[in-house]
Amino acid sequence: MPKVLVSDPVDQAGIDILSQVAQVDVRTSLPLEELVKVVPDYDALMIRSGTKVTAEVIEAGRNLKIIGRAGVGVDNVDVPAATRRGIVVVNSPEGNTIAAAEHALAMMLSLSRYIPSADQSVKSGEWNRKAFTGVEVYKKTLGVVGLGKIGSHVATVARAMGMRLLAFDPYISSERAEELGCRLVDLDLLLQEADYITLHIPKTPDTTHLINAEALAKMKPTARIVNCARGGIIDEAALATALEQGVIAGAALDVYEQEPLAETGLRSLGKAAVLTPHLGASTAEAQVNVAIDVAEQIRDVLLGLPARSAVNIPGLRPDILERLRPYLQLAETLGNFVGQLAGGRIEQLHIRLQGDLAEIDTKPIVIAALKGLLSHALQERVNYVNASLEAKERGIHVIETRDSEIKDYTGSLYLSAKGSLGTHSVTGVLLGGTEIRITDMDNFPINVPPTKYMLFTLHRDMPGIIGKIGSLLGSFNVNIASMQVGRKIVRGDAVMVLSIDDPLPEGILAEITKVPGIREAYTVAL
Repeated sequence: MPKVLVSDPVDQAGIDILSQVAQVDVRTSLPLEELVKVVPDYDALMIRSGTKVTAEVIEAGRNLKIIGRAGVGVDNVDVPAATRRGIVVVNSPEGNTIAAAEHALAMMLSLSRYIPSADQSVKSGEWNRKAFTGVEVYKKTLGVVGLGKIGSHVATVARAMGMRLLAFDPYISSERAEELGCRLVDLDLLLQEADYITLHIPKTPDTTHLINAEALAKMKPTARIVNCARGGIIDEAALATALEQGVIAGAALDVYEQEPLAETGLRSLGKAAVLTPHLGASTAEAQVNVAIDVAEQIRDVLLGLPARSAVNIPGLRPDILERLRPYLQLAETLGNFVGQLAGGRIEQLHIRLQGDLAEIDTKPIVIAALKGLLSHALQERVNYVNASLEAKERGIHVIETRDSEIKDYTGSLYLSAKGSLGTHSVTGVLLGGTEIRITDMDNFPINVPPTKYMLFTLHRDMPGIIGKIGSLLGSFNVNIASMQVGRKIVRGDAVMVLSIDDPLPEGILAEITKVPGIREAYTVAL
């Protein structure tokens, strides 16, 4: 049974899901040296923000297949190191969307009405109403930096509160921004016009200190800024100076460059700053949601299925994965199939999406096909994370084409592989959206579902040959589950496809090729 290490506190609902398929050990607050010592025993690691999964940890985790972060960010995981090792890294990009959005809105309102300072004042015995005269957000302009799931929800609620909306997001269309009631502008204009600015972007080399002294100087002196996204997007030293000098009116931060928050001038700014200890995802509902989301993904990967929110699998965003999941299985099955037919060292793989499938994004399909192509040789060493890298290192030339013409089926997938046993091709379709059928092999029409053990022959279409093969298999106690012949012309070349209950005994393939009329014989184990 697989083993999962949970090294940070997570909701019991996630542990219950993992326990269905694995032995789960909960060991929180492990020092780095202890984590390095124990991680080799585990197939999966589930964390939150506390555990730092360094390259050293990843290198030690020789059995790791997946690292799951119960939250949005994965900045505490060395993702490139995990990718090199073929370890899937997943997060929960939507599990705390509402919690984070609501916290950003709460911070904005707290900052506007000085709620934290007023609360502290009353609790200390004061009653100083004049000191806490606030401002309204109604009819003010909110600048949303990043219109992803969280930023979009903030925009929707703020609009309902009567705020005008500006947005900066280089990856979103004007049409989508308009749907949310936002006017899409560049960052400089947003900084200059917004009364409030809320940040909802990841921390990257491009966004580190995006809000610096120069950016702060462009803002209105009455402007207020909220950061519930990632520490480091704001230059905190520059922000403290700007607040002290009245360059802007206020700031509310939930995330920091260093956590726990180190000694900083931000602490002494009084009602001009609202500071919370990274509470964006800290709701009971969000903790349950992210634990369930990540646990389900770890479960799926341990069962051999793709994860829906892998951050290191190119092209496999959750929305794409949900739509393409059946086609990924089709591509992987056909890749495995044609890889065994071509045999040995694969030199080239041609992938053609046909009919309606020509409209599908090819990148995830290519990854799935490569995983299948290499799985027979590499077994568990190849997965959706490293399939492209493994293929590149083996010098496999990948050709991707599309053909929108509809032939026998509305949508089909064609794979052709060139290897040690020659060039072979296979075409497959999905019937009813889920059932895989092989409809062509080496340009011979067939219609068979893939099974665990299959035998293929290329032979001369002649009387008695099917009976001879059946008798030969029977003499070796091999049971035939089904049989089909594909041919182009009568008494010409043909292929025979047999589904068998067990793998062929050693030596029988050579005996099959001795049967008169049999030219070639292959076995495939899926």
